[in-house]
Amino acid sequence: MKVQCLKGFRDYLPEEMLQKDRMLQSVQQVFERHGYPPLMTPALEYSEILLGKYGAEGEMLLYRFRDNGDRDVALRYDLTVPLARVLAEHGEITMPFRRYQIAPVWRAEKPARGRFREFMQCDADLIGADSAAADAEMLVIGAAVMKELGLDGYKLRINHRGILSALCRLAGLGTDGEAAFLRLLDKLDKIGADSFRDQVAELPGIDTGGVEKVLETVLAEGGESRQMLQMLQQALASDPEAQSSIDRLTGVLDLVEAAGVSEFCHVDPSIARGLSYYTGLVYETYLDALPGFGSVMSGGRYDGLVGMFAGKDLPAIGISLGIDRLFAAMKEMDLLEQRSQPAEVLVVLFSTELAAASFEVASKLREAGISTVVYPQEAKLKKQLQFAQRAGIPYVIVIGEEEHRQGTVGLRSMDQGNQQEIPIAEAIDLIRSALQSDAR
Repeated sequence: MKVQCLKGFRDYLPEEMLQKDRMLQSVQQVFERHGYPPLMTPALEYSEILLGKYGAEGEMLLYRFRDNGDRDVALRYDLTVPLARVLAEHGEITMPFRRYQIAPVWRAEKPARGRFREFMQCDADLIGADSAAADAEMLVIGAAVMKELGLDGYKLRINHRGILSALCRLAGLGTDGEAAFLRLLDKLDKIGADSFRDQVAELPGIDTGGVEKVLETVLAEGGESRQMLQMLQQALASDPEAQSSIDRLTGVLDLVEAAGVSEFCHVDPSIARGLSYYTGLVYETYLDALPGFGSVMSGGRYDGLVGMFAGKDLPAIGISLGIDRLFAAMKEMDLLEQRSQPAEVLVVLFSTELAAASFEVASKLREAGISTVVYPQEAKLKKQLQFAQRAGIPYVIVIGEEEHRQGTVGLRSMDQGNQQEIPIAEAIDLIRSALQSDAR
């Protein structure tokens, strides 16, 4: 038997898991600081809940099977459709409704750089409000998440599905050809303009002249977001339905400017978002240092999704951070905080007779808020110090027979290599003071 992890899945060893957990805690703090409480939904849903929500390509990626009760079920593909199911099932929820969820999702797609088949999503959603303010709130939250994680070299590239529909009409297409056209537009940066032309030429009713106008618009370089909106207004001047979408984006830009995050938000008419349930604002987030890495945070407005379950439409918008992909990106950029152990103190264990004293001291350290481990078996002092050194534990408490008799402990700093014999209360004060100083 070959021992290996399933392709597209991965193990997180303790050092990486500590780093990932700190990222997740940071994201959670941002969500709650913006007034979003947590929600949890099951990993499994009835397949009929998920089918018809992601388009043909998305449905092919579902992990779908029949369980032991012969029920047709699937692992959740995202956190948005389960949220819509919750809203329909629990009609007593007060609107507008905010929530965040941090949980794994599964997609049977081809693994690639930073792309996995099981990954953690961090979603925040606002239900029951259709406004530029609700749209802008998602971008503000997204920018706050990136700031909390120490990232400033990124772009939140934003667009509107109304503009995308207008670009489809400019290319001569009706609603029947829109999905195929937008799938290709969403891949434009990967396949290039020539391949895009060749593939859209096969769509029925396509206007090659209109396609060139679309490419001219979406590939325009330079300029800031308001200039891009002016270009879109000129290119789509004959399409009255496009104006309301441009007006909405203008209102969103006004608000992100007021929030101080407009430098990270850029109107990009090539952003399409492949999922079929989006209805308004859409966005993707790309890191400047890794241009070919893909989006690490995305989302949009999905006003019709809840209505598929509830029988009435509810305006809804959300943003989703792919923490595993961002973790892989930050690892490539060497931006992850290095810390191999959660413990700050190791308490030495010399013998069975002294084990109770070691446990008593460890309890006092933990009560003082200091992360502490006791060496789990009798061993020579040298071996226990070597363990602390390898594990990156900065302080060691030594309790031998002499220390136990005198009511003191030996406090050893692993960095400085010195040891002092002092009462445990004094040792706690010194350790806590040093850790707080290091944190600053």
